[in-house]
Amino acid sequence: MASDPRSSFATSSDCATPAPLDRQRLQRLMAGELERFSAEHPGSRALHQRAMSSLVGGVPMPWMARWPGGFPIYVQEARGARITDVDGHKYVDLCLGDTGAMTGHSPAAVVWAVQSQIERGVTTMLPSVDSIVVAEEMTRRFGVSHWQFTLSATDANRTALRIARQITGRHKILVFSYSYHGTVDETFAVRTADGSTHSRPGNVGPAVDPAVTTRAVEFNNLSQLDEALSDRQVACVLAEPAMTNMGIVLPEAGYHEDLRALTRRYGTLLIIDETHTFSAGPGGCTQAWGLAPDMLTIGKALGGGVPCGALGMSAQVLERLGQQHDADYEDTGGVGGTLAGNALAAAAMRATLEQVLTPQAFERMIALAGRLRESIEHLIRAEQLPWNVTQLGCRVEYSFLPRAARDGSSAHAGADRELESYLHLYLLNRGVLITPFHNMVLISPATTAADMEQHEQHFAGAVREIFG
Repeated sequence: MASDPRSSFATSSDCATPAPLDRQRLQRLMAGELERFSAEHPGSRALHQRAMSSLVGGVPMPWMARWPGGFPIYVQEARGARITDVDGHKYVDLCLGDTGAMTGHSPAAVVWAVQSQIERGVTTMLPSVDSIVVAEEMTRRFGVSHWQFTLSATDANRTALRIARQITGRHKILVFSYSYHGTVDETFAVRTADGSTHSRPGNVGPAVDPAVTTRAVEFNNLSQLDEALSDRQVACVLAEPAMTNMGIVLPEAGYHEDLRALTRRYGTLLIIDETHTFSAGPGGCTQAWGLAPDMLTIGKALGGGVPCGALGMSAQVLERLGQQHDADYEDTGGVGGTLAGNALAAAAMRATLEQVLTPQAFERMIALAGRLRESIEHLIRAEQLPWNVTQLGCRVEYSFLPRAARDGSSAHAGADRELESYLHLYLLNRGVLITPFHNMVLISPATTAADMEQHEQHFAGAVREIFG
């Protein structure tokens, strides 16, 4: 894999005469797709109506309501890169649980490991051999020497922030505008036009205004980063190596070297969140781009669908943590949970790393993603669309901007929910699922070239309907 983060970037940004978008036509097309979806999914529609009486919004978690169609499909079975719903429709799954099923659904190795472990105990509050094997493999892949396990990447991020504040004695953290690090209160912050930090619009009941705890700057902006760190009040920078919450925003050449240099200059810890960017390869962007974080967080894909997360820390961070004699790290200090590091999750992580998300699997997945990116790029150019497409390993995103965004605020401003919803529903009605948030397409070890062809065919069909 190339070490230059821009090497898998592609954009169609020089369209001489971009096709106009007729909003009234788009709305008529969407009405037809909604009618088709409702007619073809009576089972899911009935289940959703039933769920409205017992589930908030009719769904187990609010983000499940984001699927286009007015109600979600209900899953009968998920295997490999396929989903079958209760109405008997089969789908090519290019959403893959928004990375939670990047392994594909129920890979045989993980199924066997989970079944075997569940017969021998799920959680004991004691370590298992699998946890050692996983930690050793994580060190080999990511280069961070010591690990602990959590129930999610959110838990890992929350713990990392606590550790950073504890060992630095500082109380501010820094994030990038429109980043996402799970449901961590301090991270729901954005930078406004006047340079101040505010709570992100829509933030639900923050315990403390993020402006008190957090500084937000734009990704790829070194002057803002330098200014925010220079007074030495920031404990840590929490960063995805490439932003993924508003589509993929890649770092500019040299950005990570400068980020690392500035954090070291000002005594600020660097936490790299690889939860989504694990798509870049066996050791995520950290291995692919030679990053050197103080701490690293990850979750979702690591357990092949079993809830888990992990926090890695350097030997230097571990040494500083050991010097915090007033920190109740083992009991009620606010770190960890009873089910964290349980034997079932450890068995799933070991099977995933040893047998599913292997270097060989990544090589194939990334090649398929490259083919998909090239096909979308070709269509964008052929149709003279003011859109662009970006690839990060086995993850591909297309957005409705003529050039790829260089920061989260630009990507957020360029979102088009109406157009997104139509594209997503058009694909879903024809048996292809992509993530309901922006336009993410993810490749698993079980994904095939035929799956790519199905997306290519229907994506092109949607474009012809919109602009034809």
